[in-house]
Amino acid sequence: MNELGRKIYYQLSTGNVVFNREEMTGSVIESTKEQDFASYSILGDYNPNTIGVVQLEYGQYAEEFAACNGYRVNPDTKQMEFSYPDPSEPEKPSVYRKPLSEEVEETKARITDLELTIAEMMVM
Repeated sequence: MNELGRKIYYQLSTGNVVFNREEMTGSVIESTKEQDFASYSILGDYNPNTIGVVQLEYGQYAEEFAACNGYRVNPDTKQMEFSYPDPSEPEKPSVYRKPLSEEVEETKARITDLELTIAEMMVM
């Protein structure tokens, strides 16, 4: 059984998502950008030269997609960004940021570095 991750098509100029080909499992075969433009009518409304695509692994960012209230592709870095609802301020406009799972890993790495620095300082 094959597993295909999401394919996110977005406007190169803004990062706004125009089409999300959801994850697929079973007897599926990955398609090319050209095949997707021919298969999905929504993509036909766009010039292929103005549209980028991000191919995700199966299950990648599953928690982020479940928790977010919006997502886009950063047009400069070509990385996924998500916005998350703020229960205390539901009217507040969305702010896009890197996936929370990546922020958590970076924070863990910084904590480890700080712990090593403190341990080295205590030895001196």
